[in-house]
Amino acid sequence: MAEKIAINDESLFNFLISETEKPFSGWDFSYIIDTGRMAESPLKWSYTSKILMKIRNVESLLDMGTGGGEYLSLLQPLPENTYATEGYAPNIPIARKRLEPIGVKIIEVGSDNKLSFENDYFDLVVNRHEEYSVEEVYRVLKPNCQFITQQVGGLNDLELNRLLGANEDFGMKYWNLEYAVKELKKLGMEIIEQKEDFPIMRFYDVGAIVYYLKAIPWQIPDFSIEKYFNSLKNLYNMIQDEGCIDVKEHRFFVVAKKR
Repeated sequence: MAEKIAINDESLFNFLISETEKPFSGWDFSYIIDTGRMAESPLKWSYTSKILMKIRNVESLLDMGTGGGEYLSLLQPLPENTYATEGYAPNIPIARKRLEPIGVKIIEVGSDNKLSFENDYFDLVVNRHEEYSVEEVYRVLKPNCQFITQQVGGLNDLELNRLLGANEDFGMKYWNLEYAVKELKKLGMEIIEQKEDFPIMRFYDVGAIVYYLKAIPWQIPDFSIEKYFNSLKNLYNMIQDEGCIDVKEHRFFVVAKKR
């Protein structure tokens, strides 16, 4: 049995505060993933494997919600006519610095309900964990071309809310594969492929949980170390006893074709 690390409230509090102050940009969790403090179980599909060959065979591509461009930059070579949208202002200069040198045009969007592209413009629209307007995706996609998305479902990470005693209902529980497919079909899109999965995310220390929650503020909107310190201390003790904490994620995947 591993020896427990004794820590007083002040030391734990200061440690957690220091974790919230660690820099986070784009969509880069290497600080807690590459150091082995957080790990995710694999999905039943690979988003990259699903889109990569298609990207190689189209002339125009839209990547919705590119973050800092970390992921898209790994998929080179990209079509000559490639655009990426991003709505989070701090990510825009990061994405431009990373993607513009390889020919990607970055478009800052205030809302995914209005995309600044002509009708029937793209051969392929891809979307990894970004909200979207079904109507706008349909409008900018060429006939007989595909929209491919991997989404974070509405049941994602709710164990964190329960463990911390936070509100679990923030208006997204409806967001799942069935709902997304129904919305796409309403516009007459043909569903080529659909999958849903509930993989496990494992945390090995409470500081990693704090860093993660800082990066996804919509999960617990009122989160702060001060407000949730007693619950965080309980999580610290739980991890000391068990070695880790597992949290269920929620993902779904859809390939839809514009008829």
